[in-house]
Amino acid sequence: MGLFDGALGDVAGSLLGGKGGDAQELVGGLLKQFGGQGGANNGLLAAAMALVQQMGGLDGLIAKFQAGGLGDVVQSWVGTGANSALSGAQLEQVLGRDTLAQVASQAGMAPAEASSGLAKLLPEVVHQLTPGGAVPANSGALVQSVLGMLKR
Repeated sequence: MGLFDGALGDVAGSLLGGKGGDAQELVGGLLKQFGGQGGANNGLLAAAMALVQQMGGLDGLIAKFQAGGLGDVVQSWVGTGANSALSGAQLEQVLGRDTLAQVASQAGMAPAEASSGLAKLLPEVVHQLTPGGAVPANSGALVQSVLGMLKR
């Protein structure tokens, strides 16, 4: 794990109650899986984190999926079991075409590519940011910190 991953894990550790080792693995794993230090998906990961922030944090994103008829799907991401799959069409149904176009623009990719990538990425982002199967009370601060680290 690189210096960047370790620093992000330290930030997450302080925000998740001082469990630095667990948080470092959690956030470091997310970066390694979906972007690392400038990988091809780094822009999409940053755009996904910005989307979570724009939706009002994890609680807002979860509420959006529940209102869109995908409450069971999003709850699987929060829970400790396997994540339910999400399709690009389901994502568009919940978020809307304009929001997906905005994510694509932020990520620097075509809308179809962003939709497909985000459909794979978002379940894991939510899962990783909800350790223990619950949204942390300070999830907004965690999202903001992760987003800040990704933009550096």
